[in-house]
Amino acid sequence: MACWVAVDLTRQRLEIRNDAPSGSRDAPPPAADPDTLVHACAISSGLNGIGELDGSGCTPTGWHVVRAAIGEGNPRGAVYRGRRFTGEVFTPRLAAEHPERDWILTRILWLSGREPGINRGRNAAGQRVDSLRRYIYFHGTPTSEPMGTPASHGCIRLRDEDLLCLLTLRCLAAGARDCSSRAQSARIAPFLAPAACPEACLPGCRAP
Repeated sequence: MACWVAVDLTRQRLEIRNDAPSGSRDAPPPAADPDTLVHACAISSGLNGIGELDGSGCTPTGWHVVRAAIGEGNPRGAVYRGRRFTGEVFTPRLAAEHPERDWILTRILWLSGREPGINRGRNAAGQRVDSLRRYIYFHGTPTSEPMGTPASHGCIRLRDEDLLCLLTLRCLAAGARDCSSRAQSARIAPFLAPAACPEACLPGCRAP
């Protein structure tokens, strides 16, 4: 059975589960059985709400794949700009020196939409709704930033320990870049959102 990640944007909650991925755009999956709930944590999604339009600052919904996992081997608090490690490690002093920065820390899990017209390419009105080109990630954030409430620019922020837990539990493989049908997938929605293991998963994963 695959492990999967469930993201509930209404409750600002992420769950790692090991039951069968389920749910659709119109209906959430059933609540996790205690035996299938591996890990749960608070998140912070887009301050501007839920939406797919380029430039909206909203968190997109629908099925996605993890296009790339960036930062393996870098320290906790590693700072990224343009998906590249700057060589800096976050500190309060660094934050005070650069109050204008949107801090992207530790690891980046870059999402690509799988639903043309919803989170990939352009919609029926010709507007760009492409999550990959919008640079939508799961990423680490400073401990001073709130969790459990929308505050990001559209990405899903996580505490370092929760972000690294996704990698430790092998639900997301560091360095995975496979976008085939067995690549890491995630459904982000106002309700729980399933995600299955990548083909490039680490040894020991229970991928189907």
